[in-house]
Amino acid sequence: MAKVQPQSVLSLGATLGEGPVWVERDGALWFVDIKEHLVHRFDPGLAMVRSWNAPGQVGWIVPTEDGLFAVGLQTGVHRFDPAASSFTLLHDPERHLPGNRLNDATVDGQGRLWFGSMDDAESADSGLFYRLHRGVCVDAGIPPMCITNGPAVSPDGSLFYHVDTLGRTIWRSRIEADGALHDTTLFTAIEEGAGYPDGPTLDADGCLWVGLFGGWGARRYDPQGKVMAHIDFPVANVTKIAFGGDDLATAYATTARKGLSVSALREQPLAGDLFAFDTETMGLPGQIAVIA
Repeated sequence: MAKVQPQSVLSLGATLGEGPVWVERDGALWFVDIKEHLVHRFDPGLAMVRSWNAPGQVGWIVPTEDGLFAVGLQTGVHRFDPAASSFTLLHDPERHLPGNRLNDATVDGQGRLWFGSMDDAESADSGLFYRLHRGVCVDAGIPPMCITNGPAVSPDGSLFYHVDTLGRTIWRSRIEADGALHDTTLFTAIEEGAGYPDGPTLDADGCLWVGLFGGWGARRYDPQGKVMAHIDFPVANVTKIAFGGDDLATAYATTARKGLSVSALREQPLAGDLFAFDTETMGLPGQIAVIA
């Protein structure tokens, strides 16, 4: 891949920008700022952003078949109606774990919503993955960890990738027709000093992109888990990549100011901005969650 230079396309200074997703029906990129309790919509053609206040920490947003959205709050999965600025609880799988919050999510080709949780204090191994489809929410069966990230699903829907952020590892499982996960194996490990793997995304070639929190960049891995490209950023905390635009060949990246000292922030004036760069590959079309 030719060397690319990510550019800031939206100056936000997000504390913890996360969860970017291109929504084709809107021609816009939706994402969140977890710690500031904000949902953002970025319209690249107009270079404009609109924001909504969420009633708590919000980890992700995905479009749903009713034309609205599902969002992951600390208190569970909610339906979000932008027109009414309303959030309605749908499922709370961790009512018994008030110290947890929902953290990242994806939707597969069958409309199944996959999402993970984490210990908000980032100390206990209480994070789990869940699958929500047509009103039924179940534990996905992955052993608990402190900070889950992802998941992401391969283009053909057969493989499930998930991240153990503090363990610096990315894992891969086989998805059965009924959604059960089997044959979990290590996909790749991030070496010491390269940051922590954050949100993963699959492209149309079945290659995995992952943001590196504290690693000053993002990486693209081939289906065998080998590094194909490393994209350098002018900020330390890159959280997640999403492909957008009419041709799905623009990579957007959320970033974060969280954990940076005053001196680090002076050296990284673009920390927390939304970045973009052109790619030589295409992303996958967005999927619509069927959760009711």
